[in-house]
Amino acid sequence: MITRWLSGRLARSLDDRLRVAPVLRRALAKVFPDHWSFMFGEIALYSFVVLVLTGVFLTLFFEPSTADTVYSGAYAPLDGSRTSAAYASTVRLSFDVRAGLLMRQTHHWSALLFVGAIVLHLLRVFFTGAYRRPREINWLIGVTMLALALFNGFTGYSIPDDLLSGTGLRILYSVTQSIPLVGEWLVFLAAGGEFPTAELVPRMFVSHVLLVPAVLAALIAAHLGILLRQKHSQFPGPGRTENNVVGSRFWPSYTVRTLALFAWVLAVAFALGGLAQINPVWIYGPFDPAQATSPAQPDWYVAWGDGALRLFPAVEFRVFGRLVPSPFLPGVVFGGLTFAGLYLWPFLERRRRRRRDRLAHQLLDPPRAHPARIGFGVGVLALFAVLLAAAADDILARILRLPVLHVLSILRVLALALPVSAGVVAYLVARALRAGGGRGIGELTRSDVRSAMRFGSRAGGVSTGVGDPSPVATAEPAAGSHDAARIELWRDPDGLWRWRYRDAVVVLAASQAYRSRPEAERAAATAYGDLPAREVAPSGGRTGEPAAMRERAGRIAGRAGGYLALAAVALWRGRRARRRPPP
Repeated sequence: MITRWLSGRLARSLDDRLRVAPVLRRALAKVFPDHWSFMFGEIALYSFVVLVLTGVFLTLFFEPSTADTVYSGAYAPLDGSRTSAAYASTVRLSFDVRAGLLMRQTHHWSALLFVGAIVLHLLRVFFTGAYRRPREINWLIGVTMLALALFNGFTGYSIPDDLLSGTGLRILYSVTQSIPLVGEWLVFLAAGGEFPTAELVPRMFVSHVLLVPAVLAALIAAHLGILLRQKHSQFPGPGRTENNVVGSRFWPSYTVRTLALFAWVLAVAFALGGLAQINPVWIYGPFDPAQATSPAQPDWYVAWGDGALRLFPAVEFRVFGRLVPSPFLPGVVFGGLTFAGLYLWPFLERRRRRRRDRLAHQLLDPPRAHPARIGFGVGVLALFAVLLAAAADDILARILRLPVLHVLSILRVLALALPVSAGVVAYLVARALRAGGGRGIGELTRSDVRSAMRFGSRAGGVSTGVGDPSPVATAEPAAGSHDAARIELWRDPDGLWRWRYRDAVVVLAASQAYRSRPEAERAAATAYGDLPAREVAPSGGRTGEPAAMRERAGRIAGRAGGYLALAAVALWRGRRARRRPPP
């Protein structure tokens, strides 16, 4: 009773002075959708909280210096060895500080969870079109957070000054140095001199614990503020429109759910930190510029850059008499194009779909609704999967018992062929799902696949869930129709009833078929209200993109994939024949 009375008096006192009650009421009444895919952003947020908590503990014991010192501690193999102060404090933190190893490994695992959750969140936003207007700013903030997370993860990975992280720093130093004109200035500005320098670890430490976390915290606050200011996006479904949000209120149901997720993130992070060894720097040894570890792989979130360096041919050229070293193309140009594409994608797509994307979008797209988008996204993911594998080419060579050069040749062929083939397959599957109205890949029929292979036609409806009457826009020109919006119903050759919305600009066809006309009318009324409905003759889908161009592109992609596969087999056989001893 006393606690409730004191809290009530304190709340009333604050409200009398700050007038926060109306703002809090609106915030607590905010509705959030219940779909599981929206949890990725919260996992990233809670992983960041775990990073801050464990990072504060580690900061109390870590010494960011490269000054020579003699290690004396519980780890006997290094006792009495001369190392840097940063490396000695890391080993001491792992073996001599109570719970130090648990905190170190939990911090490292939380960094991996943080970056992984951001990547999954961005993929969900990409494949559902959640970056469209009015959410372009949040997309830009998310991409910036991804870039900062990669950078901060790399600096945190590097400050222990062990041999593995020092090798990675040397690679990054060389890649930055390869930038024409400004590369030398950039590395001297960042490192304070020729690698390795005494200033590098202290500067990375300040960036890792102060600068980048502060910017990340500001971006997270801005991201959440924009999310609260705008309506939350949601998937199409019964009762869901562009003007409402169907889900759970922030208080109390969503609060309980998100706190439970926070507890799970804490439990998983600390369980991994206590049970799964990661980054054992005492095994790698202190950094020595004259040595390098092999095989050596960085963390997965920067391994794609290492894989690109290994896969790209060693191409050097001159521009206006200045040498451009070989790391420039895979290290600088490829990475720059990757993030430039992420930043520009919403605006490029809006330019391609000029009429439709001038509107504000609150309903998300089912991924199958845009086969071109899902095909491009899957192709890019396949490319990065090959790059991740290339970062472990030496390990793959050991497992497969092949020379490293042979593994590199196979991966180079895969880097060219796999993205194209995976993108084409994903595109065709999305077209088949959209045309057939199936709720899953296992429900596709032969007719759906044959329809997807006919590039001259495009079905309009997309199934968005069980009993979901919501259509997906096909932007079909309503040529020859009246300006008044209406519902059109027809009976297909199978005896099932279908419906579509038509006005002067677009035709939005629903994918769900119904056994009777009243059921179709009720579904249309759920989505669009009491619009006038009339029965029309059955019609086919629209013809959108030029059929000849798309069919020709499909043939070229198929032939290119076949030729690349034949070239890979011929290359492998030729090298195997050359290595075979003469009779």
